[in-house]
Amino acid sequence: MRSFRFAALVILTALAARSGAAETIPPLKFEQRALPNGLQFIWLEDHSAPTTAIEVWYRVGSKDDPAGRSGFAHLFEHMMFKSTKRMPSEFFDRLTEDVGGQNNAYTADDVTVFHETVPSNNLERLLWAEAERLRELTVDVRNFTLERAVVEEEYRQRVLAEPYGEFGEFIQKKSFVEHPYKRPTIGNIEELEASNLGEVRAFHTTFYRPDNAVLVVVGDFDPAHLQHWVDDYFGTIPKPAEPIPRVTTKEPARTASQTIREYDARVPLPALAVTYLGPSITGEDAPALRVAEQVLGGGESSRLYRKLVYETQLAQSAEFSADLRADLGLLTFEVVLASGVPIEKAEAVLSGEITKLTAQPISDKELTIARNQLLTAKLLERETCEGKAGALGEAAAVYGDPNRVNTDLNDLQAVTPAQVLAAAKKYFTDANRLNIEYLPESMKSKGKGKK
Repeated sequence: MRSFRFAALVILTALAARSGAAETIPPLKFEQRALPNGLQFIWLEDHSAPTTAIEVWYRVGSKDDPAGRSGFAHLFEHMMFKSTKRMPSEFFDRLTEDVGGQNNAYTADDVTVFHETVPSNNLERLLWAEAERLRELTVDVRNFTLERAVVEEEYRQRVLAEPYGEFGEFIQKKSFVEHPYKRPTIGNIEELEASNLGEVRAFHTTFYRPDNAVLVVVGDFDPAHLQHWVDDYFGTIPKPAEPIPRVTTKEPARTASQTIREYDARVPLPALAVTYLGPSITGEDAPALRVAEQVLGGGESSRLYRKLVYETQLAQSAEFSADLRADLGLLTFEVVLASGVPIEKAEAVLSGEITKLTAQPISDKELTIARNQLLTAKLLERETCEGKAGALGEAAAVYGDPNRVNTDLNDLQAVTPAQVLAAAKKYFTDANRLNIEYLPESMKSKGKGKK
């Protein structure tokens, strides 16, 4: 941890000293090839430590959940750790944690990702295990029932037990009209309970296949041995004949500002969200919106925190996220009010900050700070094999081009105040605006009718 803090300090100092010039960032010198069965394989040698990171990115996320069955992608994030033809359940923990390594996984809207880091002499067995659970996962009643219960309990803890847990779900559901991004990634208890083994098996067969996966290996290995192992373990997995179904639904453009009001008995204070539909993660406006995200919501020095929390004391928290995904993005302002503050007052101040970003360019100082924050995070990511593997996997599986791992840093450095202003004007329009007021149940009796 101390080494990473020191590295962060060095990077920040270097960037601050040369804030007026673009930094020359060494590219990640990876290699790649496609196996005959369609698996995309990317590797990068890094002998700085005797460890290796392995990641498998599957191009399946919550947007691919069947209609009425939200949570299937998340369910398989868990089920992939259960038994296979030749591995007992939870064997991945033995292969990783018992040798001083680690493993984990996560589900997003567009992908499901499995990742491990182990001492390098354990690389072959981890490649075998990843191939084994791709080829021979046991999808039976017992594993399905057990992991469905785990996902449902996770929903209870992360959504139902949190005061504002359902607020985020509500924002997601209401911000999209047609696109399956409106389905929450974590799932839905009622829909999971209604599912059956046949549906679950069909989902697994459809999406867990070599031509829907990206294998990334970064670290201390012998390239010849690595190629041999990948061909032996992954290359023999057959490619199904059926095409992979892809989401083709297009979200209609918003045409008029709208306000939605919802009540929740568990929220102690009113909350407010304003959302705008945004571009794809690969869109030309993405770098400018990343900078805008830092300027508006990047910590206690950001515009929203200073204005709404520190100066006016209207809010307990004020955030902005540019959540850009493969198909389109969602730009979200989220505010939890301070006690006794009228929601109209907080909304007026928030709207003033949004208007300010669309009316005049950000300052050179704000641009420098935001750009340095973004670059520092990216450079720190490249300090580890895990970070390099994650960056390569995202570039390949989400952006569709592993070379984006290098070119995107140059794009960030090239952002100008004029580009941030143009992006804000383009997306932060009245026609593209959705206001969500999320209020305590007790306010219903005070004349706040549902809109």
